[in-house]
Amino acid sequence: MASIAREKNGNRRILFVAPDGKRPTIRLGKVSQRTAEGIKYRVEQLVERLTYKQPMDSELAQWVDDLEPRLGKKLAAVGLIANPQAKPSAILGPFMTAYLDGRTDLKPATKLVRSQVIRDLNDFFGESRDVRTITPGSADDFKQWLIGRKLAPTTIHKRLQSARAFFHAMHRRKLIDENPFDGVKAAATGIQDRQRFVTRDEIALVLAKCPDHHWRTIVTLSRFGGLRCPSEVLSLRWQDIDWETSRIIVRSPKTEHHVGKASRTIPLFPELRPMLEEAFELAPGGAEFVVDPRFRQAAMGPSGWMNANLRTTFEKIIRRAGLSPWPRLFHNMRASRETELVETYPVQVVTSWLGNSPTVAMRHYLMTTDEHFAAAVKGAAEFEPQKAAHNPAQHTYAASRGVSHRSGIAQQKTPGMPGFANRRDLPRRCEVAEEGFEPPTRGL
Repeated sequence: MASIAREKNGNRRILFVAPDGKRPTIRLGKVSQRTAEGIKYRVEQLVERLTYKQPMDSELAQWVDDLEPRLGKKLAAVGLIANPQAKPSAILGPFMTAYLDGRTDLKPATKLVRSQVIRDLNDFFGESRDVRTITPGSADDFKQWLIGRKLAPTTIHKRLQSARAFFHAMHRRKLIDENPFDGVKAAATGIQDRQRFVTRDEIALVLAKCPDHHWRTIVTLSRFGGLRCPSEVLSLRWQDIDWETSRIIVRSPKTEHHVGKASRTIPLFPELRPMLEEAFELAPGGAEFVVDPRFRQAAMGPSGWMNANLRTTFEKIIRRAGLSPWPRLFHNMRASRETELVETYPVQVVTSWLGNSPTVAMRHYLMTTDEHFAAAVKGAAEFEPQKAAHNPAQHTYAASRGVSHRSGIAQQKTPGMPGFANRRDLPRRCEVAEEGFEPPTRGL
């Protein structure tokens, strides 16, 4: 048993009988009676454990592990616990750099973005700052510092999210007692303002101003295939197109590190076939990629796909078409395609084709169009988006180049096996009608 003694100056101490019969004392200083009673209870548990040579239960072990260093040393001095080791410390800059370098699951482009957060944290707190001295109030100040730099709300949201992840890693390693960035958040606003439905009429004008078939392919795959650009568009190979079954395997560098997400299969939509046929006809013998490899080579820098210089040229093409560039050039085309498709197919089908989730589609892709309002005002029983022609834009530029899609093209398609496309070694395919293998589908 142990007891609590109170000295004249108000200090308290705990007296107990050790297993060896000695009567040591633990001086607590000026603490409340309740605190002293809590420590007395734990001292009795530790004495019992030593007397009967029992292991610590998980609750007692956690209490010992969380002990304030000074009290831990006093308990070790009287033989109740082993001499506590000082908690390891970490310096902000070196820890974050080493942690990021060790994240083998992150792509180079993601590491580049996280390195911007490291730069901001080092600039604000100091690279040599002990992480234990960073408090929740300091984290709030960091948020205000980001806001004062006039960064976009989404940028602030992402950087605070990454900061929480860094300090969560420190907490997991017991370098800090709490994550100071817990609860320090900023809303990712502005998404709605950057959404823009790109109509088929606009794409027809853009396709007519594209300088070559490579750019027409890029635009068509983005708008009517819903492929991510540049990564998925520039990764598409001729061997990924199955002309007979009208399906395309889309390889996704963005999601390939997730199980089962390295690729997906989409239909060879009627809008895609004429453009891909033209591109195949103009491709050199033995071509591997659908779009000229020089685009891919320019896009593949040390940080992955972030260095693809497509935006500047595409903005010029859009302006030559008499239009103003929309906010998110390639994302808006992909989102427009998904918005069209959900009018005809279930959302789980569409998201499996586009490679995202229904939650992400609702938050970042699906839009309300003028056609929705028009149908509601007219009291239409059923909304029928873009009912007119399946691919008027493609027919416009195909006719201008003297390419006919009404009869079979005198060319061969890629065989259903790995390897380069070679038109000279393949049998002629069957004649295909203007719509392709699939009948016209409403909403496409």
